[in-house]
Amino acid sequence: MGIEIERKFLVQNDSWKQQAPAGLVCRQGYLVSDHDKTVRIRVIGDKAFLTIKGATYGLSRSEFEYEIPVFDAEDMLQLCGNPVEKTRYRIEHEGMTWELDVFSGENEGLVMAEIELESEDQRFDLPEWVGDEVTGDIRYYNAFLSKHPFKAWG
Repeated sequence: MGIEIERKFLVQNDSWKQQAPAGLVCRQGYLVSDHDKTVRIRVIGDKAFLTIKGATYGLSRSEFEYEIPVFDAEDMLQLCGNPVEKTRYRIEHEGMTWELDVFSGENEGLVMAEIELESEDQRFDLPEWVGDEVTGDIRYYNAFLSKHPFKAWG
């Protein structure tokens, strides 16, 4: 079984842009989304994935991800509700890879960064552009954003 251990943060300034390589446009939707599981379809760049995630316990949850044909993913996205659109940047910092997402569409204005860890107690250094931690705050889960877009938060 695959396990994802992840921490999420808001991004507090644009200084990350000095380090960022080109980003990849990402569109994703959810076939299933409830408190203990999600089934996601994602097209990022020229690849597509089906991802199944279990409930979160602490910082960890089960995760299974499979590459699928882009053509199939595009059709499956039509079965989903509102897609989440963003550009993803992979930024190296102190030997760790951060994934920084600049949201667009109905979630425009939201910028988040996440880091995947080997263990829940793994130490890492925060880049200067990292702000408040939102790990565990359901409002910042992409599945939640697909139903409750950031622009509508008021």
